[in-house]
Amino acid sequence: MPDTKSMIKDHVLDRPNSYIGRSVPRPNAKRLLAGRGTFTDDVKLPRLTHVAFLRSTYAHAEIVSIDVSEAKESEGVVAVVTGPEMAEVCSPWVGVLTHLEGLKSAPQHALAVKKASWQGEPVVAVVANTRAQAEDAIELIDIEWKELPVVADMETALDPETPLIHPELGDNLAWQRDLDAGDVDTAFANADHVIEETYISNRHTGVCLETRGIVADYNPGEDQLTIYHSTQAPHMMQSLFAKHLNIEEHKVRVICKDVGGSYGIKVHSYPDEYATVALAYMLKRPVKFIADRLESFTSDIHARDHRVKTKVAVSNEGEIQAFEIDDLTGIGPYSVYPRTSGIEANQVVNLTGGQYTNPNYRARAQVVLQNKSPMCQYRAVGHPILTLITEGMVDDAARKIGMDPLEIRRKNLVPDDAYPTTAPSGLPFENLSHHASLYKLVEMMDYDGLRKDQAEAREQGIYRGIGLATFIEVTNPGPAFYGVGGAPISAQDGATMRLDAKGNVIVEIGVTEQGQGAEAVVAQCAATALGVSMDKIKVIAGDTDITPYGGGTWGSRAAGIGGEAVVQVGKALRQNIVEVAGIMLQCDPSTLDIRENNVVDLADGNERMALAEVGRVCYYRPDTLPKDYQSELVVTRHYVPKQFPFAFTNGVQGCYLEVDTNTGFITFKKYVVVEDCGTVINPLLVDEQVRGGVIQGLGGALYEECLYSDEGQFLNGTMADYLVPMAAEMPDVEVGHVESPTLDSELGAKGAGEAGTGGAPAVVMNALNDALEPLGGKVTIQPFTPERILQAIGKI
Repeated sequence: MPDTKSMIKDHVLDRPNSYIGRSVPRPNAKRLLAGRGTFTDDVKLPRLTHVAFLRSTYAHAEIVSIDVSEAKESEGVVAVVTGPEMAEVCSPWVGVLTHLEGLKSAPQHALAVKKASWQGEPVVAVVANTRAQAEDAIELIDIEWKELPVVADMETALDPETPLIHPELGDNLAWQRDLDAGDVDTAFANADHVIEETYISNRHTGVCLETRGIVADYNPGEDQLTIYHSTQAPHMMQSLFAKHLNIEEHKVRVICKDVGGSYGIKVHSYPDEYATVALAYMLKRPVKFIADRLESFTSDIHARDHRVKTKVAVSNEGEIQAFEIDDLTGIGPYSVYPRTSGIEANQVVNLTGGQYTNPNYRARAQVVLQNKSPMCQYRAVGHPILTLITEGMVDDAARKIGMDPLEIRRKNLVPDDAYPTTAPSGLPFENLSHHASLYKLVEMMDYDGLRKDQAEAREQGIYRGIGLATFIEVTNPGPAFYGVGGAPISAQDGATMRLDAKGNVIVEIGVTEQGQGAEAVVAQCAATALGVSMDKIKVIAGDTDITPYGGGTWGSRAAGIGGEAVVQVGKALRQNIVEVAGIMLQCDPSTLDIRENNVVDLADGNERMALAEVGRVCYYRPDTLPKDYQSELVVTRHYVPKQFPFAFTNGVQGCYLEVDTNTGFITFKKYVVVEDCGTVINPLLVDEQVRGGVIQGLGGALYEECLYSDEGQFLNGTMADYLVPMAAEMPDVEVGHVESPTLDSELGAKGAGEAGTGGAPAVVMNALNDALEPLGGKVTIQPFTPERILQAIGKI
């Protein structure tokens, strides 16, 4: 047999007829637009039941007694289950990671056992033939509560007189991290200027178009548990459900069909979802749970409740000499499992100021417990906070010494040719392009022209501001993110590719489609690496019984990790195909290639054989091949980043806006983003991700806020009261690209899903403060509402 180890060495980015870099439309768009998607609520099974949950109306209260007798007799009710009964089937969990040393949390149950720790915590599950019947029965449950002291304010959570949420933990401090790099004290002591400020980031949440949902079905005859789940990480959930229901993992199948948005909200495990699965196991009947919108607001994770005190040292010449931050964040009563609620603060400590040359950096993060909905990872984890405070400090420094914000960034950003380098936190940065990105943004937004326009407008009493915000973003996370801490979260992805008898190609992969276009990217990578047209590719994802083990879709990893796995499996299958084609054509396989669905001569591209013929012979007439030869038209490959723990991306956002000083309303005049996500596989999809991310970031910056009373009551749990961005209010976002591929993969792709969100609050704040400076105004508390803007300039 021929030695093919040296065959097919061509680089995927040099392939003829490549789809890499093309704006290919989403393959699933027509199906979804025609209403033929299958979301979790579309799943209908025989003998299906529905579960509704009695949730705590108190932020903190002891369960004295529960009487469910009337509820059990209510029409259509199949079962009523309390916390102690549920605990016999589903074991509790603790949301900690070993590499976040000192992180602590109390055990959490699927249903509250002795007390409820936030308004919205599930307490009793009612299963009935319809959701309406289950909700009616909930009204018949008699529960006696004993109210406990509420810890609502994170600022006082650590005070000696503040009650403890979990006395067994000893205090309300879930985690603390301190970092001290360089010689911070000397830098501040010798600085020409030291500027201090406090920035407050508001608590908000990801409002998914499709709420959380799950359908579980246990088949006792096969001892098989099948779960249809609106999730981002099917294999992670398979592992967790198996562990806490004490079932062998291979007997748990998680199927993730179409998902109507996720943004990190659906990458966590939730008590009501464990309860739903446990109920199906207990009742041996399918059980469905679909969260209504109020349940989503009080049970979905929240994020970004931070108060950060900052200090920056700067010389008269504009050299940034030191950063110092003190971050306080409240995470609710539990650390969320399995990713934990320490990651957001950890990101803030790790990455604040990371794009600047300053070596002197001190940071403290304190993560405290409180009686509010749990907080955890949401799109751009930590980046909106760290970018806000970093770029806020840089603008503070520029304002203090009278330097243009653009010039101070040019002076202090890490030079592009200085990479690879290491941040003060110790994180390695491989290949970033701050100056190239900034240069492109200045050109795209016509910075000098806008400054001229701003000056002319001010002469007419019109207040406009220019904001800049450089950013760095964690993408392609390796095992250092979660795996080293003991979480069952895969940092690698596998892909299986097979050629069928008709010359079509099926790709199975663990990366899931959440609406971001992953199916298109996978198909582009597969078609390019193998050498076929995209219409020959079928992508199967989100089924733990079928797809290779993978991490799913989160952390801007789908293209960089999943895409690379597809590239490698495509090259391997191409090698196998030309090997058998060489036998059939009686020629050296190294002289062959695959292009446009045919085996061709490598030298001149002339067609030699259709892929359908290769498939036909290998599957139906293998007797025509040598007896000692076995064709392999099904191949699996895996990929995990190895050289760097993460692939950092970078970019810069620029914003020009106008403030109505009578109403506090703002109008966007221009919004530009330059993003460097390495190799751009699909410019259309990257631009969509950036634009969508910006809008989501602007939501948190200008509108969204989860409001609580002092008693821990959620105050705005409807879409009428919780404000999200409207299209008419949003800017037309112009997107530009710089490409600095990661060398950790052949594809060179980094992530792009969170860059827009990460930079938006900072750039809007800086633009607002630039506009308000002549009036002596400054805003530092999100959301930057009209009321806060008017307060800043003394109008109210």
